[in-house]
Amino acid sequence: MIISAQYIISSPDVKDCPRTDKPEYAFIGRSNVGKSSLINMLCHNPKLAKTSQKPGKTLLINHFRIEFSPSSAEAAPPASTGGRSGYLVDLPGYGYAQAGQKQREALRRMIERYCLLREELVCLFVLIDCRHEAQKIDLEFINWLGENGVPFAIVFTKGDKLGKMRLAENVEAYKKRLLEEWEELPPVFVTSSETKLGGEELTAYIEGLNEELKS
Repeated sequence: MIISAQYIISSPDVKDCPRTDKPEYAFIGRSNVGKSSLINMLCHNPKLAKTSQKPGKTLLINHFRIEFSPSSAEAAPPASTGGRSGYLVDLPGYGYAQAGQKQREALRRMIERYCLLREELVCLFVLIDCRHEAQKIDLEFINWLGENGVPFAIVFTKGDKLGKMRLAENVEAYKKRLLEEWEELPPVFVTSSETKLGGEELTAYIEGLNEELKS
């Protein structure tokens, strides 16, 4: 699990991001999909990433340094150093309709430059609101990631807003829509920042990727 998290820096462009040798896991999605809330849930800190009811709040690339608890095969490290480390990244949301054309274009360039140029990026988590059917803007972005070879996973958010049956139906419908254009689906997670649904599974996936990097 993630045992500590600390805000490090907000950057206006990928060239301004911190240079590290640590793995990086970024979160992106349409405005107000719940990126900051999900990061806070994973890090067990409701005040870590700033959240807002207004879409378009995140306009910079926000880095949070995290420490994982040591695996059972590792010796417990000193309390001051924590376990294995990495970064979670809160990226600006896309598709904010009230933003001007100039701002939307600037955010698009920022996001694309980060996805294509950030060498530390291990996986990009694309957040989807489970309450809605597949949206064109999300599908276009997912296809762009595939075309450019950006490693990603899909995370459905706000799972507490639907009953179990409707939630399962919506997720399956989304997968079916993706399979119209994809031969194989990326990893898929269902989460709720309110009920902690999917938190352990998502954290375990991130830790698994960390272990693969070490091998």
